[in-house]
Amino acid sequence: MSQIYGYVRTSTREQNETRQLVAMKNFGVQDENIFLDKISGKNFERPSYKRLIEQLKPGDTLVIKSIDRLGRSYSEILEQWREITKERQTAIIVLDLPDLLDTRKKERDLTGTLIADIVLQLLCYVAQNELEFIRQRQAEGIAAAKERGVIFGRKPMERPELFDELQEAWQSKRISAREAARQLGVTHKTFLAWVRG
Repeated sequence: MSQIYGYVRTSTREQNETRQLVAMKNFGVQDENIFLDKISGKNFERPSYKRLIEQLKPGDTLVIKSIDRLGRSYSEILEQWREITKERQTAIIVLDLPDLLDTRKKERDLTGTLIADIVLQLLCYVAQNELEFIRQRQAEGIAAAKERGVIFGRKPMERPELFDELQEAWQSKRISAREAARQLGVTHKTFLAWVRG
């Protein structure tokens, strides 16, 4: 018996998947057939997605809210689309564009198929461009923040009062760097980083 599955993805743990889940339920996807990942769409290393793909059989239907839920890379989205529709012979419905991206429609003529393929490729292109634009904005934002003196990363640890004394003992070879680090309660690597400034 054929099944209807839903796939939901949010890019970060902070994003809310409720909108996608509501859309799945409104379409009629059962809770036990909804697969959820909270992970970036940059690649296809997603545990729930992998489990879902393994379950798909000929005649099943996969429902997604929008094409970018499959990912953001142009070539990978097209590859996944091909694997699902051609190799696994599973239908896909994109809820944001059901009239154009619904492979269940067997009666679609050549023109309809051509239009669906063009729309799919265009959407994949837009999704990848959006990802590249986001990366560019992030890089520009980081560069601007650095120019303003913003320091990224963890705040450096305060050097304990004994540091100067132990550094001098280490430099005069009275103790090892490991012993100095042990007495300061830090790692050997941290002690050496402090020494190098």
